[in-house]
Amino acid sequence: MGRYIIRRLIYIFVVVIFVSLITFGLMHAVPGGPFSREKALPKETIAILNARYHLDDPLWKQYTHYVYEVLVPHITTTPPTTSLMDDYLISVNLGPTWFRWMNFGPSYRSRSRTVNDIFRDNLPVSAQLGTMALVIAILIGMPLGIMAALKQNTIFDYLGMAISIFGVSVPAIVLGPILVWLFGVALQWFPVTGWGAKPPYLLGLLPTNFGWDYFKYAIMPSVALGLGSSAVIARLTRASLLQTVREDYIRTARAKGLTERMVILGHALKNSLIPVVTILGPLFAALVTGTFVTETIFGIPGMGRYFITSITNRDYPVIMGTILLYAVLLVFANLAVDIVYAYLDPRIRYD
Repeated sequence: MGRYIIRRLIYIFVVVIFVSLITFGLMHAVPGGPFSREKALPKETIAILNARYHLDDPLWKQYTHYVYEVLVPHITTTPPTTSLMDDYLISVNLGPTWFRWMNFGPSYRSRSRTVNDIFRDNLPVSAQLGTMALVIAILIGMPLGIMAALKQNTIFDYLGMAISIFGVSVPAIVLGPILVWLFGVALQWFPVTGWGAKPPYLLGLLPTNFGWDYFKYAIMPSVALGLGSSAVIARLTRASLLQTVREDYIRTARAKGLTERMVILGHALKNSLIPVVTILGPLFAALVTGTFVTETIFGIPGMGRYFITSITNRDYPVIMGTILLYAVLLVFANLAVDIVYAYLDPRIRYD
């Protein structure tokens, strides 16, 4: 397992390079630039801005400089400065030296902020929202799927599948306003917009307060974002469990006199979770990175809104940083899924 993890970590580096190269090429292939306006700026101003951000350099030089600043760790005796060009996401004082890593550069639109500033302020919000949405999806989807499989062709099966069909059919762009109107405006149970935590965050991601003042802002957007995912989990859990309970080893377990509870919990359920775990990795990365629709409906200051606006504004550093972040989360989530495979099925070995 150890050698397999090391190989996968090396593959992660290759994937990040490939994703960065494709993203960089596509960004610069689109006509126009980050300083294009409906009312054109003077040529002298555009020349100054291009020189400041090195956009007048050859593309290969721009790309290699960006990759060097993001991926290569820096060990230096020079302490950090307040320059926008000198903002590293990881900056650790090691006595006489400094370890600094991941400089995504300044934002072209938010002139006084860097991409790392945007990550520090907005990524924790998306991570908190995505994590709670995933928890809700699992807590709703897996019990529904298990109940539907064990009570096949009964009212419980029909009810569980009806809920899952509703979750798939009603997207967050529809469910969100319904929740806002019902629980925010009509009943006034929850706040309509906003988020219950503000920077600085504990360990850079977690809110400092887990009380009701925090969760009352998170309940509606988490449900709106997680209900669709719960439907997918429910249907996949049901299909996988129905297939597993018909296997020969399940009949053997029942023939040995084991109780139905032991057969389901000890044998069938564990093996039927492998397809479910498969989708949880990409699902986690997608939810944590931020969902533009949900964050817009509930006025949540997450990464989704910044990513969409950065595309329309041609804010190259924000686009590159967000896509690379998503790619890293995705490959690490898939690595975690592969490790869980070995736990769920002892027949799976990677060494």
